[in-house]
This record gives sequence, C-alpha cells and structure tokens, in this order.
Amino acid sequence: MTKEEQLRKMVNESGRIVFFGGAGVSTESGIPDFRSVDGLYNQKYDYPPEVMLSHGFFEEHTERFFDFYRDKMLYLDAKPNAAHVKLAELEREGRLLAVVTQNIDGLHQKAGSKNVFELHGSVHRNHCVRCGKFYGVDYIKDTKGIPLCECGGIVKPDVVLYEEGLDQNVIRGAVNAIRRADMLIIGGTSLAVYPAAGLIDYYRGGRLVLINRSVTPLDSRADLVINGSIGEVLSKI
Repeated sequence: MTKEEQLRKMVNESGRIVFFGGAGVSTESGIPDFRSVDGLYNQKYDYPPEVMLSHGFFEEHTERFFDFYRDKMLYLDAKPNAAHVKLAELEREGRLLAVVTQNIDGLHQKAGSKNVFELHGSVHRNHCVRCGKFYGVDYIKDTKGIPLCECGGIVKPDVVLYEEGLDQNVIRGAVNAIRRADMLIIGGTSLAVYPAAGLIDYYRGGRLVLINRSVTPLDSRADLVINGSIGEVLSKI
C-alpha cells in the first residue's frame, strides 16, 4: 500500500479530522514563506522582517511598517490551490471539523472552508485602534502612507505581530477542535513557530499525519509521514 493509499484509508475511517497548516499550504498559491531560499528572511531590507513586522516597529516607524506590509504581506490576487479546495470539500462532506492555520491570507475561506481558526489573524480584517471601526483589506491596499480612520485613528491590520500575543478565543477554539479530533493532518509547516506549533500537543488520538517537503521535529511521532507537495498529496484523497 502506498503512502497516498494509507492516507486515503485513514481519511475514510475518520469523521472528526482537523487540519493544522502553515506557510507551505500557501506557497503553492504563489505566496512566499518566511524561511525558504526565496522567503522574507532571505531578502535584504534596512531591518530584518521580524523587526519590521513587530509591534514596536509598528508603534515607532508606522509609515515604514505600512510600506513594508503593503509590499510584502498582501497577495490579494492569490487563489486557493488543491489543498484548500480538498479541505473545503472534506468539511462539506462532514469529515473535517476545522482548519487551524498559521496563514493570514484568507485562502481557506475563499475556497469555501467555514470553520477556520486563524492563529495569526487575517489581512482581510482591519480595525481603527481608536474607535474600533472595521475596514476591509482594500482600504489598506489603496491608501498611501498611514491608513487613517475617519475619526483620525490608525487603521491596524488584525494580524498578530511579533511581540503580540495570540487571540485567546482563537486559541481555545483551536485547542478544543484538536482535542476532539480522531485524525490530525499537519501540512506545510516546519513546526518551528511557537506558541502555535505547541497546539498539536493537545492531540491525543491516533492517525497523526505529517505532510511536508522537509523533515519536522514531529516526524518520529507521526503514524504517517509524506514528504511532498501538500496540494498534490491531498488532491489524491
């Protein structure tokens, strides 16, 4: 039995699947990750990306933050790939409980997924820091300099920056879903980003599957490891 056949069998035997995904899910839609050869960490800027995407940098160099954010974090023409489409299909079939994602691009929802826990927020949600008014992503994209609310406050993306904590309601929802799962598929992540990666420790079931192009620290604990394209693998289910 091939690994893809094993995966298909495990999916068919499961009714409460949770998918935990990282940047590798979105790279197949043309969105670069941070740590690959072409990723943000390997590009040259006046400051490292983790500094420019920090809360402190947002506070102290607000205009430069937004220049970088518009240039490197908004990929609004990206379309869902085969992985996003298959996960939405599994949810419609009643097999998939939830998607837990570290990505901020909204592609899971664009593909049709409903129950998505966005650990690091979303570029599609933006709020005034003063009055709380909501703004869509187009407002950020189409403004120059610092985007301001009609009340004069700064419109800040609902994206978790470095030095900021994760949303506790999102964490609780993700943990609850992972605890209830009878199958956990982890895909497109090196499992290097904490505290997000620590959430998988709440999984107590069998059928732990890892799909990634490279090895991860969890490979030895998995029931099935597939090294390859997340979209190609999931599309064969």
